[in-house]
Amino acid sequence: MIDKSSEPISESTIAEICRKLDNDEVRVNEELELMLQRHCHVEAKLRNISKILPSMILIREEGEKFRTMIDKTHSLAETVSAKVRQLDLARSRVCECQSRVHDILDLQLCSEGVAAALKNEDYEQGAGHVRRYLLMDEKLLERTADDVSGDRMSIAGSLSTLKEAALQLRSVVSRKFDEAVRSEDLASVERFFKIFPLLGMHDEGLQKFSLYLSSKIEETARKNLRLALEIKSKDDRAPVIYADTMTLLFEGIARIIEVHQPIIETYYGPGRLLKTAQMIQKECDKQVKRIFAEFMKNRNINSKVQSINDYNRVKPSTLMTTDRNDKPDPKFLDLLLGELTLMHTRAELYIRFLRRRITNDIEIASQDDEQRQQQMDTFERMIKNSELCHVMQDILGAYLALERYFLEESVNKALGMDVLEQNQQTSSMVDDVFYIVKKCIRRAIFSWSIDGICAVVNMSCGILEGDYTNRLKNRLRQGYPAGYLDLAQAYNALQTSIQQGRLQASDTEYGRLMFLAYLNNADVSIEYVETLSKSLASEIDSAFLQMSQKDRDKIESCLAGMKNVIGTLRSVIDYGMEQLRASAVKPRVTPWVDAFLSVNHQINEDQLLRYETDEPFVQTLIMNLEGLLQGFKDSLTPSNYDALVGILTSEVTSRLEKIVLKSTFNRAGGLILDKEIRSLASYLASATSWSVRDKFARLVQIATILSVEKVDELIDYCGADAIVWRLTPVEVRKIAGLRTDFRSDDIKRLKL
Repeated sequence: MIDKSSEPISESTIAEICRKLDNDEVRVNEELELMLQRHCHVEAKLRNISKILPSMILIREEGEKFRTMIDKTHSLAETVSAKVRQLDLARSRVCECQSRVHDILDLQLCSEGVAAALKNEDYEQGAGHVRRYLLMDEKLLERTADDVSGDRMSIAGSLSTLKEAALQLRSVVSRKFDEAVRSEDLASVERFFKIFPLLGMHDEGLQKFSLYLSSKIEETARKNLRLALEIKSKDDRAPVIYADTMTLLFEGIARIIEVHQPIIETYYGPGRLLKTAQMIQKECDKQVKRIFAEFMKNRNINSKVQSINDYNRVKPSTLMTTDRNDKPDPKFLDLLLGELTLMHTRAELYIRFLRRRITNDIEIASQDDEQRQQQMDTFERMIKNSELCHVMQDILGAYLALERYFLEESVNKALGMDVLEQNQQTSSMVDDVFYIVKKCIRRAIFSWSIDGICAVVNMSCGILEGDYTNRLKNRLRQGYPAGYLDLAQAYNALQTSIQQGRLQASDTEYGRLMFLAYLNNADVSIEYVETLSKSLASEIDSAFLQMSQKDRDKIESCLAGMKNVIGTLRSVIDYGMEQLRASAVKPRVTPWVDAFLSVNHQINEDQLLRYETDEPFVQTLIMNLEGLLQGFKDSLTPSNYDALVGILTSEVTSRLEKIVLKSTFNRAGGLILDKEIRSLASYLASATSWSVRDKFARLVQIATILSVEKVDELIDYCGADAIVWRLTPVEVRKIAGLRTDFRSDDIKRLKL
């Protein structure tokens, strides 16, 4: 019914309603169409169902029969299992009864046996009876006594007798053990040590035995230290006597563990070594601290480190006073550094031994990964917090302070004593410096300290990048002295000057030889650094077979510093080569190449034939270049010589290109130029192991342009389809304009 009071519906609303109705109608029609399409499929499924319906009825009947059979089987199984449970209960009660009877019999035997053993002082047998009693269930025995009223008094009496005997036997064994320790009766000590676990005194036995072992360690360590203090300075082992004393301490502890670990595992069970090691380690810490204190005192380590720190602090203001009397002599630190590294190595070896032993003991004792990890964490905390670890840190600190000074001063001394021997391409500083660097780094590797190795490698890289490289660059910065004196003559003149005692640092001959020697120093140093980096990586891997990823990253990061050293040395070589180019190459090459302008390249056929057999310009140029290179060949390393040939080639090609652009040619002259360039390229290519083809690319293309017969042929060489063409279209037209037999209009019409 329409509500007349409501507002009239607008036409737009009616249109919207009609649109929705149309959409609903379309949707319903689509759904009906889809249903009609599935009609055949549904009918086929219904037909299939009607076919299998009789089979389903049969399956249902068979299933009912099967269910009935299962119910009967289940009832039968329940009946049988109830009887089995009754039999099992009866068997368990019989076993319990037998166990009670055996325990009662053993209790009486143990009670009688303990009394007899105490009377005869047969403590092993008495401890065996007590151990059997301790393995019994006392509550079960008391319950048995309540069940068997007739034997109650005898069972209670036996229990009381065994308790009193156990207490008495524990007291006697403990007292006898202490007496054996005081009388130093090793056989009795081991005898009573084996009895403790039989009496359930595992912790007390281990504690007493560990204290006994600690006392023996202390006694031996004091004796060894006393002997060390009595060693005379002339003795062969005097320089490492404290390292030997520490080694004897570690070897003694290791021997004790090796000898007594099987006894502990046999009588106390595996997993007890950690507790024993904790007690022994306390004594080890005391003795290590005492030995190190004597070492610091008698070797004057603190005073040496302090004097080095004072020297380093005032060194910048006293650069001119290199011969200070209070400066420590690095020569006397060599043996001291060896002793420090030996002490650290022995301590690290001892810790590795201890870690290996305890790890094996823990793995045998425990099958639980979490428990094993907890015990290993306990061991690592023990080592980290031990006095031994603190002493090792002090050793490493003293070693690094002394090693830095030794390295810096030894390198500076090698630089100051640098000499150039006859017929040598490098001066003495290269071998001396790298010998010192290798010695220091390998000594650090011998210390078995990752942090120590990283520190010394970083020191070495810093010195090579700093003082060493600066020394090379400062000498090269003085430049290569100008002049045309042959280097062989220079060396002879140098020797004459030395003999006459008039050699000055500014002498031209000396300057040339030293410039080339320092250029070679930088090149050989790169080879040494690369070899050193590879050998160090191999040696570190051999020294640390099991290295954590964190430590490996540290080592790789430090060795990466060697690459920075190589980069710095390469920049020094580049700087020196630029100096050599400016002083020795460019001033000579320029007039030789400029002679090209005096040669006529507009020739006839007869002149062309004569040029092909003579080639005066290029032969003269090659002869001059040969003379220049021969003067350097024996004085430069192969790598530096190849670099010099490369610089010479670049200078020749660059200058020749400029000179060619100032000349004019006909085709015959262009052919001569092409032959000259190829002869020059062939000579320079034979003078070096490097490729010079790339440097001659532009010249060869210029010669090609100047030797074509017609202008149109240029399109085949430098057109759009040309490959690796170095010249731009503007340059091609400019070069073609050098041909006097080409018309300018033809050149302009070229479509390049």
